[in-house]
Amino acid sequence: MDERVRLLLEIFDQAYTAPSWHGTPLKGTLRGLSGRAALWRPGPKRHCIWDLALHTAYWKCMVRRRLVRDPDIAFPRDGANWPALPERPNDAAWNRDRNLLDEQHRLLRRAIAGLKPAELGRRGWHSRWPVRAEIYGIASHDLYHAGQIQMIKRLMTRR
Repeated sequence: MDERVRLLLEIFDQAYTAPSWHGTPLKGTLRGLSGRAALWRPGPKRHCIWDLALHTAYWKCMVRRRLVRDPDIAFPRDGANWPALPERPNDAAWNRDRNLLDEQHRLLRRAIAGLKPAELGRRGWHSRWPVRAEIYGIASHDLYHAGQIQMIKRLMTRR
């Protein structure tokens, strides 16, 4: 595998699952949370952890669509950017949505691994950003929301 692609995969995985010096990756922030805890909102009209999990899954799907240039790739849930929570937000639904996030990560990882080095500099489909920026951007996106989730969890324990 090309060294540049390998490095992008390392950054991508580190933000989601791998041990890292910066702290807990996104998947780790969700570990051990119940569906009820994932629904807690720090204030009116503020996002809950469940919202953030679906939002990050949605954007992994959209980046994959941009990388592989496939208009048929669609997020498997209603809504865009901030998909709606399930009608019955219970622990089973929470586990399904965490699995959906894992699946979107795996699918995007496979797309990244399949890139040729020459593709890293071209623009993503319907994007103003080069492919390499889409990849480190989605890793940064995971870390941004991992930080939010850690803050929400801290606020939850202080109520």
